[in-house]
Amino acid sequence: MPIRLLSPEVASQIAAGEVIERPASVVKELLENSLDAGARTITITIEDAGRKLIEVADDGAGIPSHELELAVSRHATSKLVRSEDLFSISTLGFRGEALASIGSVSRMTITSRVEEEREGARIRVEGGTAGKPAKVGTMVGTTVRVDDLFYNVPARLKFLKTDVTERRAIDSLVTRYALAYPAKRFKLSEGRNVILQTAGDGDRRAILAALYGVDVAKQMLEVTAEEDGYSLSGFISPTSLTRSNRKEITFFINGRWVHEISLNTALLQAYHTLLMVGRYPLTALFLDMNPKDVDVNVHPAKAEVRFRDSDKVFSFVQRSVRKALLAYSPVPHVAPSLWGTTRTAPAEQAERVGIDWSIAHDEESLVNGHSGVSTADIPSANTQLPIANYQPSPQLPQTEHVPLLRLIGQIGGTYLVAEGPDGLYLIDQHAAHERVLFEKLMTQHAMKHIPSQALLNPEVVTIPPGAARLLLHQLPFLSRFGFDVEEFGPNTFQVRAMPVLFLGSDPAAALRAVVEDFEEDETPLQGEIEAKLAARICKRMAVKGGQALSSEEQRALLNDLEACDSPRTCPHGRPTMIHLSVDMLERQFGRRGAR
Repeated sequence: MPIRLLSPEVASQIAAGEVIERPASVVKELLENSLDAGARTITITIEDAGRKLIEVADDGAGIPSHELELAVSRHATSKLVRSEDLFSISTLGFRGEALASIGSVSRMTITSRVEEEREGARIRVEGGTAGKPAKVGTMVGTTVRVDDLFYNVPARLKFLKTDVTERRAIDSLVTRYALAYPAKRFKLSEGRNVILQTAGDGDRRAILAALYGVDVAKQMLEVTAEEDGYSLSGFISPTSLTRSNRKEITFFINGRWVHEISLNTALLQAYHTLLMVGRYPLTALFLDMNPKDVDVNVHPAKAEVRFRDSDKVFSFVQRSVRKALLAYSPVPHVAPSLWGTTRTAPAEQAERVGIDWSIAHDEESLVNGHSGVSTADIPSANTQLPIANYQPSPQLPQTEHVPLLRLIGQIGGTYLVAEGPDGLYLIDQHAAHERVLFEKLMTQHAMKHIPSQALLNPEVVTIPPGAARLLLHQLPFLSRFGFDVEEFGPNTFQVRAMPVLFLGSDPAAALRAVVEDFEEDETPLQGEIEAKLAARICKRMAVKGGQALSSEEQRALLNDLEACDSPRTCPHGRPTMIHLSVDMLERQFGRRGAR
């Protein structure tokens, strides 16, 4: 086949494939153009998850009418002049490819006006072919309307993900930029539904409250650090507030959202030894430095960067986050004289010392002083976290999977010790309770009868926009499992009732368990969805490591575990117990020779 030059249309579509991967890519490029133009208000409207329509309107500087035709040409930009400028980029956009790339794979209309002109201009681009600008009356600023994205690239359209996934990508993008630019007013809508709206008053914590709820926003720890020309600001979560994946770790460099592995690693190093395995913090951190010290021209979507001195940046971020963690959550010192003190029931302790334990306890925290509450608020080092009342209800048939066990006691508020006819058993109380709850819930579900109890005070839960969209699709599932949940405003839900099995537990944890662990491409069958979500909810509702159980609660947990069909693992496959046989113990103590 002979070598030939590609036509301009094909070349544009190839270039667009590197920049415009999905609807969220269009939103990102247009949003960053609005920020570069100095916009104070940015309004984003989508339809059909961005496939049918994406419109971004701003009140920025606008585009002069005589430059509008040039603006949709490839490699046309107002942000660079010389090649040397590439080594000191202070704007979000600089390549001059975004508008041309978008126009080559959609039907795009740009309407703009600058303050010096009495009327604006409008230009239409369809499949890479631009028309002539026409004079129109419009406000100062720019509105870009993108219709029928990928209409002329059916292969790209075919490989877009589900509407729920594409919407979540757009929601995540806009919420991150809203956090990065709290002085700007953002509004994201799908049709007539407002997904996100910020006041633009510069208060990042207020935006956190809108995204995650007031309780989460109050717990977030502020980070402020400066050193050798670097500046780090933003928020991190205490060690008691975590997620099961890295999706809510956000870094901005000089106002640009980036995916930089070294920054994520520095952050996690700062949390080293403070988090359980498989748990990750919520963060929104903003790093500012001299543009000459960072190269943003290394990725088509400008999502990756390279630092002039990566070790120095890594150390600065790691130390700054660690200092903030230790400043807000100091490790308490427990005097050796208290080690043997007789334990008091948690409820009695709370009443005695007058503590509101609801602010000191989170579902994944250990009793290690990292609850997000200063030790100055804790009157006595001999206090401990309360427990969710364990509700024994021996409903499942007895099996022979586990022998009858005699309870010996509890170690570290986390493990039960029991004696069986063939040796010693160490039981992880959290994993064991997960298994018990899961089998009870699934048994009740199979019988189509899950007892539910209305809450005296309905629980109001606020979650991020992307998660809220996903939760809307899972409300029928929650209803089938005994929850009564309804929308209660933008990204807000009200829990009115929950299964009797979970009474005394946190309803908000159940809702977050439904949505936060889904991977982007996870599309299991409906039966698998129900089993997976039931397992996640049970994980959140189960008693946690570090929660002291009374002797009666320990015995009830053992009895219920013995009655399970699969007592040796939790629903996620983690072992619930370790067996130390008599034979092994005798060999360890030298009573029997090694075999």
